[in-house]
Amino acid sequence: MENTIEKPLKQRIFLLKIPIDVISPENLEAEIMNILSSEEPKQIVLLSLWDFLRGRRNGEYRNLLKSASLVIPTSKSLIRGAVFLGKPKPYRYNPFSFIIKVLGILEKYNKSVYFFGTRKQSLLTAENNVKKTFPRIRSVGRFTGFYPKSIENDIILGIQKSAPSFVLVSDGVPGGEKWIYKHRRQFTKSIFLWSSSILDIFAERKKRISDSLFDKGLEVLPQILKNPLKIFFIFRYLWYNILLVVYRIFRLG
Repeated sequence: MENTIEKPLKQRIFLLKIPIDVISPENLEAEIMNILSSEEPKQIVLLSLWDFLRGRRNGEYRNLLKSASLVIPTSKSLIRGAVFLGKPKPYRYNPFSFIIKVLGILEKYNKSVYFFGTRKQSLLTAENNVKKTFPRIRSVGRFTGFYPKSIENDIILGIQKSAPSFVLVSDGVPGGEKWIYKHRRQFTKSIFLWSSSILDIFAERKKRISDSLFDKGLEVLPQILKNPLKIFFIFRYLWYNILLVVYRIFRLG
């Protein structure tokens, strides 16, 4: 009988020297459970184009991305860039839908979640709404954001003691993803994921990006309508495209 070589669940590629993971929806469940079984620090990053460019210019953030268990692209431009440079085509995920998928996987295996961030009322409402939607998930704790620095060690100790499978981090945690990276060695049991407004979305205090806008790659449009100065994001987009052309011409990787 011939030996069969199992294909890895994910493939890590480097786009302009920034890591991105290629993982299909079919393999996501197995990969999440693989990550949970590891004793290493665990962080999932939902990578927008703007965060991608931040990784290009910020060494600390770039190291954060390299150390992450999963780097999930959320921007259509990142998918296009990978294809343009002849790399494997990543799967693009809507941040809200991705988090829902992860929560569904955790519920299937009766895992636990800890909620960290936003204001008290939003936090309580978000927790209740998640528990109603995923009744077999165990909520093992919560802590609001916008807290005084003096109690941070108590928060860390509380998360350590509750040992959740998944820590959902939102607004009000100083540094967001960088907070997770900074304290990663203090947690080995939990997957951490930061998404700025996710708890307020679960609390129905903020609206999520519509599927139609996301599918068209226009997820930045509501931000521009809210703050017209963000129209200048176009210059970052143009710079990204210049970099792609340079890397392709000179075969830089």
